[in-house]
Amino acid sequence: MCGIITICNYSKQLLHYDEKIMTMTKLLQKRGPDHTGYFMTPHCLMSHTRLAIIDLKNGNQPLLYTHQQKTYRMVYNGELYNMIEIKNHLIELGYSFQTTSDSEVVLAAYIEYQENCLDLLEGIFAFVIDDGEKLFAARDPLGVKPLYYTLKDGTLLIASEIKSLLSYLGEAVVDEQGVKELLGLGPSLTPGLTVYKNIYSLRPGYFLYFQKDIHTQCYWKLHDEKHDENLPDTIAHVRHLVIESIQHQLLSDVPLSCMLSGGLDSSIITAITSQYIRPLATYSITYEDQDKYFQAYDYQTTMDDDYIQKMTSRYKTHHQSVILKQSDLVDALKEALIARDMPGMADIDASFLLFAKEISNQHKLTLSGECADEIFGGYPWFYKKELYQQPYFPWMRDLDKKLDMFNEKVKKLQLKDYIIDRYTKSLQEIPTDQPKKQMIYLNTQWFMQTLLTRADSQTMRASLEVRVPFASTKILQYLYNMPTEYMFVNGEEKGILRQAFADFLPSEISHRKKNPYPKTHSPLYSQLIEDKLKESLKDSSNILFQFFDRKKLQTFIDTHGQSFTVPWFGQLMMGPQLMAYFYQIYLWGKIYHIQLEF
Repeated sequence: MCGIITICNYSKQLLHYDEKIMTMTKLLQKRGPDHTGYFMTPHCLMSHTRLAIIDLKNGNQPLLYTHQQKTYRMVYNGELYNMIEIKNHLIELGYSFQTTSDSEVVLAAYIEYQENCLDLLEGIFAFVIDDGEKLFAARDPLGVKPLYYTLKDGTLLIASEIKSLLSYLGEAVVDEQGVKELLGLGPSLTPGLTVYKNIYSLRPGYFLYFQKDIHTQCYWKLHDEKHDENLPDTIAHVRHLVIESIQHQLLSDVPLSCMLSGGLDSSIITAITSQYIRPLATYSITYEDQDKYFQAYDYQTTMDDDYIQKMTSRYKTHHQSVILKQSDLVDALKEALIARDMPGMADIDASFLLFAKEISNQHKLTLSGECADEIFGGYPWFYKKELYQQPYFPWMRDLDKKLDMFNEKVKKLQLKDYIIDRYTKSLQEIPTDQPKKQMIYLNTQWFMQTLLTRADSQTMRASLEVRVPFASTKILQYLYNMPTEYMFVNGEEKGILRQAFADFLPSEISHRKKNPYPKTHSPLYSQLIEDKLKESLKDSSNILFQFFDRKKLQTFIDTHGQSFTVPWFGQLMMGPQLMAYFYQIYLWGKIYHIQLEF
């Protein structure tokens, strides 16, 4: 994967902005340590940092392609899984290629079909193309790869990470809407928005045109189709789609590995991938003294170790268990924040960053089971009526208790009304009253985006490409129209997926209850993060004081997190995890010099 930057203004000379783009590009160096390239015209500056995965010698960017005496320039971040098929088609149309990279195929496809080229592409991507007269940018349908932009004095700025845009702007402003996003919805965000004033995220499945103004348009979204297949045929069809997606994502010129948690999703990917790559390298994550302190709770009922062992024994993988120290986990909260450019999922982000760094010591590419829960119905809000019928996002619990933590200034923002408004408007985007379809849409547009942002930001910080085979439009579209009862075959969450791959997995795994990404249970971590948060309260400029009721914040710390016992977000972020989130908010305010306007 890569990092991309573009500065464009067709009415203004930009060549003297060369130092600006170089500064912006340096901030993306970890996304692409293998090569840095620039291309500058009077009205459009482009840069690219490359993590070389395909065509290691000739795939550097920015990429130029001349067709019918017109030159097109592109910076591209992603992988095109049906590259060979599209390339052969374009060769038949008379196009020639100088590289074996997928980037050149995407550029030629755009030259031939303009925005309609997006109908051909199967993959994960964010790219920008300049033809000297207009700028075109696009993001993959499910939002696996990021693309941020802002318009400043008529100049369009595009980047893979927000930090590059903030560098150009010279300030980090969070206005009233940004505060509502952070405190009401965070760490999830309204599609298309960020917490920063006038900085936007191109929505998944959208493209952008720019000449003097910005025009965005949706090119892909879920739609109704008739489902005629019976249950056995549906199971077979799901199996085919998942295997096909995994096969496509094995395309690489560097060695490939898999993340393996012992859960259903990562085990399926490991089982299929090991049919093609032997021995397959697999990686798992755990924490120092986890076996000593682990305590089962509603969402995490078992440890992963025994299940991982069953998979590695069955498929003879070359396995490495990454054991994280509690002190390292606390220390990594800062870098995880910087990777995401906003407070994220706290130690869940930090541990993933450390995990990715360990993998990247031996591999540049890994596959993850991410996104299966959002489309196969792995979360309780898919089947618990009291959750999917509440008037706001189902991953929010005891909302009134959460909102009561804030001070009077924040309470005047009417966060609950904002949350309900965002929820209602999201449902209005898709014409259905079927709960399963609504949940799939909400999850892919909101909850899944939070996890994909985590995956991209933390792995790219470690110079590691992560691919997510379950994030497939073909799989998603098929499941969207599948009968609800098929999703929960035998009364099990993700029942259809369990049935489709039962013969590939030990029975203990094919019927294992969904467990979230593992968190640490060590009291040492709790103590370390509590000490950090306490110390931060000595800083009179702590941004937490701008948001929270001081007495309630102090009570939360004094009770070791026990005064707030429900997940702040999703199925995680309680107790020490919530302390870590608050600590990240403090670090964010300090490191980014946040200017609040509310």
